[in-house]
Amino acid sequence: MTISPQEAAHRAASDRESVAWVDEADRLLGALPRAELRERGLIGRCTFILLFNSAGELCVHRRTLSKALYPGYWDVAAGGMVAAGESYEMSAARELEEELGISGVELRFHERFYFDQPDNRLWCAVFSAVSDAPLKLQPEEVSEARFMSLAQIEADRGRLSFCPDSLAALDRYAASLK
Repeated sequence: MTISPQEAAHRAASDRESVAWVDEADRLLGALPRAELRERGLIGRCTFILLFNSAGELCVHRRTLSKALYPGYWDVAAGGMVAAGESYEMSAARELEEELGISGVELRFHERFYFDQPDNRLWCAVFSAVSDAPLKLQPEEVSEARFMSLAQIEADRGRLSFCPDSLAALDRYAASLK
């Protein structure tokens, strides 16, 4: 696995970021460095932003190899950890702009849910947005992106490595539309 010095520096800074630490009921307990939260198996807050174009296709992007979780996996949502002192809504707007270069769009909140895997325990807030603006990818976190139909994503789930947490967010979003 080859990681650029720029990606390595970004990863180190990311690991030191102070993020929201919560309990199983999403009650705020304080803030901890991201790496400590992960290493201790504690619960953090996270946002997932499903970015659609006007044709109804979803932006899917590949994570860089320097990511602590799911390096090189395909991700169906922009997003990330909620910073200390930040609301879910503030985090969603920040993450969408940082990762994909999209700002000034309406973010529609859908729901919160708890995601629990041994290496990834999160309270998640799901948002969606629509934009046809050109993407500006954050090179330290996103190596490529494309828009795909939901049917194509469903067909690719068995053959491509997708982030399980963002797939859970997409599944919950899709279920809410039925």
